[in-house]
Amino acid sequence: MQSGTGRTKSWVLEFEPSAAKRPDRLMGWVGSSDMLGDQVRLRFAEKKDAIAFAERCGIEFRVQPEISRGLRPKSYADNFRPDRVTGNWTH
Repeated sequence: MQSGTGRTKSWVLEFEPSAAKRPDRLMGWVGSSDMLGDQVRLRFAEKKDAIAFAERCGIEFRVQPEISRGLRPKSYADNFRPDRVTGNWTH
């Protein structure tokens, strides 16, 4: 499977959780009383827009560096190459 790069070019403003998550004994779910940390996620097209919004609203922020991904094109046919030396072979 090859993961695509669609919808990966936006900047996201997420809030730090202010309360620890705890398990619900009846349902077995995990939750918290923190609405901002769990449910609020803002997306921006540009980094400067996200920073400007945080500064305008007085929100303390931290910018994480972009992670560059090295994509290696793959082909399904490569699974059956005769010169392949690794993998699970059934024949």
